[in-house]
Amino acid sequence: MDFPFEEGMLEPPNSLDLNGAHPRRIKLTAPNINLSLDQSEGSILSDDNLDTPDEIDINVDELDTPDEADSFEYTGHNASQEESESIPEYTAEEEREDNRLWRTVVIGEQEQRIDMKVIEPYKKVISHGGYYGDGLNAIIVFAACFLPDSSRADYNYVMENLFLYVISTLELMVAEDYMIVYLNGATPRRKMPGLGWMKRCYQMIDRRLRKNLKSFIIVHPSWFIRTILAVTRPFISSKFSSKIQYVSTLTELSKLIPMEYIHIPESIVK
Repeated sequence: MDFPFEEGMLEPPNSLDLNGAHPRRIKLTAPNINLSLDQSEGSILSDDNLDTPDEIDINVDELDTPDEADSFEYTGHNASQEESESIPEYTAEEEREDNRLWRTVVIGEQEQRIDMKVIEPYKKVISHGGYYGDGLNAIIVFAACFLPDSSRADYNYVMENLFLYVISTLELMVAEDYMIVYLNGATPRRKMPGLGWMKRCYQMIDRRLRKNLKSFIIVHPSWFIRTILAVTRPFISSKFSSKIQYVSTLTELSKLIPMEYIHIPESIVK
């Protein structure tokens, strides 16, 4: 039945488009915005533009979304370039070489790492001089002439690693009782170890090593060495002081211990 429409009434809605046509999209034009930082009329900081509407009506169905075909393409290096710029492999030989540059030791129940490369020129400072008496009574030779020069920029670093090397090597060389032969000849003052370094060596030596040390022979003692020992005497045990013995010549030393396995540097012999 038809109903007459009165004037002022809304027109009836049109029938739905069932032929697949999309609703016409409305293009919105952005308003002109004044980007000045003052609060004048039309500025983004004005009170008019700071008001937030209570409701925002957005038709999600009408929003454009990218298709799969519009995805971004990666424009990086190709495979051949990546292979050429890749990090080179760490070979087994390089790994062995790296292990030789560092040595891990345990001193005083604490793990330490020694830079073997930096102390390579100074490893002759300590050596094994054979045995004396019965059993495994070792002779440990310490040649001060092989110590680094104190003028080196990295002197403290070298001495720190050399200290660890001397202590760890001493523990490996000594099985039972032992003696230390300190070769002081042909050693300039700038190569003499400092008092603090020598004191630390003594303190870091394992208690077993300090107890098993039977003699500390100083060959060619200088005035400086005698002064250091005189100054440190109140800080070291009387037992250790009694083990110190001065020897002026190599001939005198040969009367005390066998010399066939002791390496005497050529500079000291001269």
